[in-house]
Amino acid sequence: MMMQSPLCELLGIAYPVFQGGMAWIADGKLAAAVSNAGGLGIISAMNANAEYVREQIQLAKSLTDKPFGVNIMLMSPFADECAQVCVEEKPAVVTTGAGNAGKYIPMWKEAGIKVIPVIASVTMAKQAEKAGADAVVAEGQESGGHIGELTTMALVPQVVDAVKIPVLAAGGIGDGRGIAAAFMLGAAGVQMGTRFLVAKECGVHQNYKDMVLKAKDISTQVTGRRFGGNTCRGIKNNFTRNFVKLEFAPEATQESIADLGAGTLRKAAVEGDVKNGSVLAGQISGLVNKEQTCEEIIQEIMQQAEACLKGAAAWVK
Repeated sequence: MMMQSPLCELLGIAYPVFQGGMAWIADGKLAAAVSNAGGLGIISAMNANAEYVREQIQLAKSLTDKPFGVNIMLMSPFADECAQVCVEEKPAVVTTGAGNAGKYIPMWKEAGIKVIPVIASVTMAKQAEKAGADAVVAEGQESGGHIGELTTMALVPQVVDAVKIPVLAAGGIGDGRGIAAAFMLGAAGVQMGTRFLVAKECGVHQNYKDMVLKAKDISTQVTGRRFGGNTCRGIKNNFTRNFVKLEFAPEATQESIADLGAGTLRKAAVEGDVKNGSVLAGQISGLVNKEQTCEEIIQEIMQQAEACLKGAAAWVK
């Protein structure tokens, strides 16, 4: 089965599906498994240094000969050195989050790397296109982790209308129906994070996976809304309830709240403390209810998407 997307031709991948660059979770092993299954696996550089990123890129290279990407958080104190490692190691793609990638795009392009920023507004998409990006990921606030204001359904078609480069949809996509819907909105592909959290090749702590598998439609909560700048979606637990209580207390200040989340994702993802750690996951968690290999996930969602798109004619008389 082949889905004809310009994204597949651009990147040399079989299916227009990216795996999200999830901090403390998306490593070289998961990225290679997704790429071997025909999607685009992505390594998260998170707040790690250049040495870690190089190690993970080399690990992925040892496990796959297919294209994969690296996600660079532009807020990271190590962004400059991680950007340079990508020039040296040459992953097929760099995706970026939390900031403007403009200053790095020329050096990445010169190294033959495709640059695909994650954006949360039309303005950011236009800036990325102007700076030379090859595509953008339009991510709605349904997604897990750091979120913007707009929903995927509202954001994607507006971005598609505003830029000429391919647009991927992200946020709230967990199965083939979501992929088919994204294509109908004008997207050329999708990025999924939460569904890959429960992939068998994903090294996140089993307690974290179990939280996602047990989640319902209303199981996620947003923290950091009051002062903005670090708004995150995760699964409700002691950590999110305490955070919200503290951030909306009358005496709270931006400074007093700023450090509340520090180290909490690692606590959940690596140590398995899912009560006091931050279990970042999207609103689609309620739909994700089984562990599968990356290959099983991608085959299943692409078959569903194809069935949806081929069956769409039934609605038109």
